[in-house]
Amino acid sequence: MERNLRALARIQEWYGPHSSTAAEWPVDALMLAKGSTTVSVILPARDEERTVGDIVRVIRRDLVERVPLVDEILVVDSNSIDATAERAREAGARVVAQNEVLSHLPPLTGKGEALWKGLAASRGDIVVFVDADLLNFGAHFVSGLVGPLLVDSDISFVKATYERPFTGEDGVVRRAAGGRVTELVARPLINMFWPELAGFAQPLGGEYAARREVLEQVPFVTEYGVEFGLLVDLLQLVGLDAMAQVDLGSRTHTHQSMSALGRMAGQIMLTAWSRLERQGRVLAAQRPAHTMLQFGIDGADLVDVAVAERPPLASLVQEEDVA
Repeated sequence: MERNLRALARIQEWYGPHSSTAAEWPVDALMLAKGSTTVSVILPARDEERTVGDIVRVIRRDLVERVPLVDEILVVDSNSIDATAERAREAGARVVAQNEVLSHLPPLTGKGEALWKGLAASRGDIVVFVDADLLNFGAHFVSGLVGPLLVDSDISFVKATYERPFTGEDGVVRRAAGGRVTELVARPLINMFWPELAGFAQPLGGEYAARREVLEQVPFVTEYGVEFGLLVDLLQLVGLDAMAQVDLGSRTHTHQSMSALGRMAGQIMLTAWSRLERQGRVLAAQRPAHTMLQFGIDGADLVDVAVAERPPLASLVQEEDVA
């Protein structure tokens, strides 16, 4: 009980000074603070031809041409089989194929792999990650996230928060009903093992920004545990006071099937387990299983929810320098 009370007091102490809204970071003020700092926006994209072009166009129109806040828009094409790369390129992004970045390494799969390859291929001092399936994207998604980083040198990482409505198959929009894996898996794990992070309202959200030198010092889980892993690893690296969150309003995107969410949940649980092991907080005679039996209308299916990791990017640079 005493530990819980201490954690709650720490969250309350952190929350006010480290939480803001996108409206508090107007672009004109950010340009005064930008100076020579460069900003890269990275979109990991797999079969997102319907939305990626619109997102890129908004960023280019509002934050490159109208006001030069963003220096680079990079889309990482994660083995798409549709016209994702073409739509992104037509809209004005630089497009790289996931497997062609650091191509001397064995290729891996998953969202985290695309993020890590995007970090390697980009150049900005501040890196902003934005999911490519957003349906209501606005330029404030980027400006809001970079605001604290440009204005406060003590901030190293900024996570987005927002309302996540859920649109059911009946077409009815239910407010605050999105984020099912967040509420059923990620939030309980965070509160049990890393309660300092409990103030982050959207720990699994795909929109966040950080200083390059910080991101290059942490590993990237290659699958859907990447956001969970980054939160935990950055907490250990820079501490809670160097982390912040910004409310972007509402976020709508395409929804995953229940079976896909189950696989994501398994990947996040394995990511949490690996961090607990690494921090010396669990000891086990054998590692958790990474296969899961799922049941659907077509019967049972055995799926693999194993997660791999890419090492801190800085460690690769150091190895190459030594060689």
